[in-house]
Amino acid sequence: MRYSKQKGFTLIELMIVVAIVGILAAVAMPAYQNYLTKSKFTEVVAAAAPLKLAVELCAQDQSGIVNCSTGTQGVPVVNGTRYVQSGTVSGGAITLTAVASEGLNGATYILTPTYTANSPLQWTQNGTCVAQQMCK
Repeated sequence: MRYSKQKGFTLIELMIVVAIVGILAAVAMPAYQNYLTKSKFTEVVAAAAPLKLAVELCAQDQSGIVNCSTGTQGVPVVNGTRYVQSGTVSGGAITLTAVASEGLNGATYILTPTYTANSPLQWTQNGTCVAQQMCK
C-alpha cells in the first residue's frame, strides 16, 4: 500500500485564515479612516502658517493685535483650497473652516494670539477640530 502525502490546505484552515483577515480588516478600517481625515486636515493647519506670520509682523508694527485683520496691515485674504472652505483674521485671531465634505464636516481651526510687549505672540489652539481629534 502506498500512502500519499496531503497537499494543500483543508477547508477549515482556509476558513480560519479568512476569519482572521476579516477581523484584522474590521479593526484596521476605522483607524485608517481616522488617519485619512487627519491627513486631510493638515492642509487646514498648514494654511494658518502664513496668517500667523502676518499677524506676528502686524503685532510688531502696530504694537498690538487689535488692528490685525483680514485684508489690512499686510494680513492676506484666505482663498479656499481643496480642504479649506474659508478663513478670516479678526483682531489677530485666525479662524479657518474646513470643507463640509471629505469627512472633515466643516471643522474649525482657531488660533488665538496673546500679545505681550517685547515678547513673541503666544498662540492658543481651539475649535471643533480639537474635540474631533483632527488637530492636536
